[in-house]
Amino acid sequence: MKVPKEYYDEIFEFKGQWDMPSSCGLKIRTIDGVTYVLAVELYQDNPGTSVTYAGRSLAEQICQAKGLDIDKITFVECNPDTNSKLSFYGEMCFAVDFNADPAHKYTQLSPEQAKRIISAQ
Repeated sequence: MKVPKEYYDEIFEFKGQWDMPSSCGLKIRTIDGVTYVLAVELYQDNPGTSVTYAGRSLAEQICQAKGLDIDKITFVECNPDTNSKLSFYGEMCFAVDFNADPAHKYTQLSPEQAKRIISAQ
């Protein structure tokens, strides 16, 4: 179950929960003045914490490594489509607002919104 390369530009190594070595796919794009940081779950190719469980810590590590301001990005967690027969491996991308209350922290992107970010050059 490999994640297609179109979802990310690089593998980003990060410290997951309990400093567990972890990795995600990473794509950063600016579209219409908005900087999107796309953290892509790599499933079995990630030895540690998932992008969802890493949350704000992952976003902070990416911003620090890439010289970005966490308050000026839109952080997107992406569980890519792996063409699996299992429905929970279908593509789902969520914009994450770390300052929102728990009920409004995640906003699922439409397939069109996700595709726009993923396919942007």
